[in-house]
Amino acid sequence: MDLQDLEFINKALDADVELREKIKDEVSELDKKTRSMVGFLNKIHSTPLEQIPSLVDSVRPNLQDLRTTTAALHALIPLDQFWRWKDMWSNSMRNAVFCATLMEYLTSGTLMSMAGVSGALGIQDGWKDRFALPVEDYLHGLITLVNELSRLAVNAVTLGNYEEPIRISKFVKDLFAGFSMLNLKNDTLRRRYDSLKYDIKKIEEVVYDVSLRKLATAT
Repeated sequence: MDLQDLEFINKALDADVELREKIKDEVSELDKKTRSMVGFLNKIHSTPLEQIPSLVDSVRPNLQDLRTTTAALHALIPLDQFWRWKDMWSNSMRNAVFCATLMEYLTSGTLMSMAGVSGALGIQDGWKDRFALPVEDYLHGLITLVNELSRLAVNAVTLGNYEEPIRISKFVKDLFAGFSMLNLKNDTLRRRYDSLKYDIKKIEEVVYDVSLRKLATAT
């Protein structure tokens, strides 16, 4: 190599390191924000039903604040390099999906679509070559949602909310039916999907118990 080539390579390497550090700073911020949201939402397991809307409303500003970080990441990622860098923030994005979909379930009892989650996180369609919500991250977030709802089914009964396990059961079974129609080739995603049957069994046991005791009527 001549000196000109070496100088060019060194500059390219330095620029790459600098970019990685900037991305790492934003990912750290994203991770901190999502972990904070997960912590707040964990309170649903000890919060009476009538106080859940207030709890969710208190977390909404945190969800909206994520848009600042997703916009910052979009601004940093060079054109057509999304897939090169995305693994740096995958875990944080999955947590963000989980939080957004859990809040939607607690508010309306419905599933937030992938497009809905992208919108909630401020991710725009025109960003796809720099920053986007991958399908796999969305699905991982939904599996975490089911994990959390199976836990909520148990704790809701402890708080005297006997109808919640029945609502959760219907929601989770509908979601599981959707998953069963997908051709999941990712090994990690497939294993996590397979584990959902244990969550469903746990929820069904709670529903059976409250129905047997005539605390609620399964439909």
